[in-house]
Amino acid sequence: MLEFQAEQVWCDREQLETLQAARLQQLLNSILPRNRFWNNRFRSAGVDPAEIRTIADLRRLPFCTKQDLVQDQSAQPPYGSNQTFPSTRYQRLHQTSGTTGRPIRWMDTRDSWDWCMECWRQIWMLAGLQSWDRLFFPFSFGPFLGFWAAFEGALRYGNFCLAGGGMSTAVRLQAMIENEATVLCCTPTYALRMAEVAAAEGLDLKETSIRLLIVAGEPGGSISSTRQQIEQQWEARVIDHWGMTELGSLATESADRPGGMYLLETECIAEVVDPAGNPVEDGQTGELVISNLGRIGSPLLRYRTGDLVTVSSDPDPTGRVLRWLQGGIAGRVDDMLIIRGNNVFPGSVEAVVRGFPAITEFRLEVSTVQGMKDLCVAVETGAVTGPTAEQLLEQLRGSLRQRLGFTVNVRHADALSLPRSEMKSRRVVTLD
Repeated sequence: MLEFQAEQVWCDREQLETLQAARLQQLLNSILPRNRFWNNRFRSAGVDPAEIRTIADLRRLPFCTKQDLVQDQSAQPPYGSNQTFPSTRYQRLHQTSGTTGRPIRWMDTRDSWDWCMECWRQIWMLAGLQSWDRLFFPFSFGPFLGFWAAFEGALRYGNFCLAGGGMSTAVRLQAMIENEATVLCCTPTYALRMAEVAAAEGLDLKETSIRLLIVAGEPGGSISSTRQQIEQQWEARVIDHWGMTELGSLATESADRPGGMYLLETECIAEVVDPAGNPVEDGQTGELVISNLGRIGSPLLRYRTGDLVTVSSDPDPTGRVLRWLQGGIAGRVDDMLIIRGNNVFPGSVEAVVRGFPAITEFRLEVSTVQGMKDLCVAVETGAVTGPTAEQLLEQLRGSLRQRLGFTVNVRHADALSLPRSEMKSRRVVTLD
């Protein structure tokens, strides 16, 4: 196993890429020919693994997609063929949230899980976690990977961690306060939901010990109006991070450089491509493609994540050479709506809606009118009612028209009528 420290490669891009190439060869030597999934993919593509020696060589291998994984697990249930070792070597099972389709199950050996913990060591370091920080995780611990890895990663980092499963939001707030938690880990939506409940309970979040919110699972952490609303309500810093159950956690915002995320390139090889799969230049938006380098028990090579990113082309003010995703995750390829011939990403709507603090919750409702897709944004306005609420909705209509370039319907929803979630929120519904 190669020995290294992530910090050592931040000053030299060439050294970083040399490390990536060496780890890639080590990975291939470890998984082939034992891993049937990857052995078959190399053979079908006519690619000799021994010829993959550089990062550029990796591009000879076809992309891997979520559909490839779903088909593999459907053909060979329940876990598919992407296993490098006998089943007795695997100790953990996680699965995707199923937000965009059928959930995918993912197995990890002890070594692979240790690699996930190394990723989180780097995330906690970049986020500025301190030895005295006390972390609160306000969600039920199901099979979703993200919060398990964050929880155990913080434990290994030496911090006090408290799980908040099996509690109402009000009880979670009380537990957070009583245990003097300083770091809160949740989705952006749930951070706002906790603020909503705190206001109803007469709790002033600005008086709590929370100094840092680690968010993920939704684009809200990278949407300036959403994160601004969270930071104002909590009077605490928001740190966004990114990962996927099938890949691990591989990008994070740093405490000293807000507004984007660093890729953990000691642990992965990243590409950014256009819809046809061609590389895009830094500064241009494309789909993030990831090859992870340490999850030997169940690795992924050239995996199309479906997430849209822009790698900054500007010099890094901190001196790091890790790629920096400007603005974080811009959205998802499969989230795009086509409304009367216009391309609309839900994140663009959220960026406008969250600019109105009086709006407590919202939902995008898609329907078909005279053969064309139509969009209505349903919003709850909290304590704002009557004529004032109607004025607010009219202002929102104007802001959406200015941002999107066409008129969007807006309707007032009854208080607490729109669904809340502690995990990923599904804010796009089809009414047909």
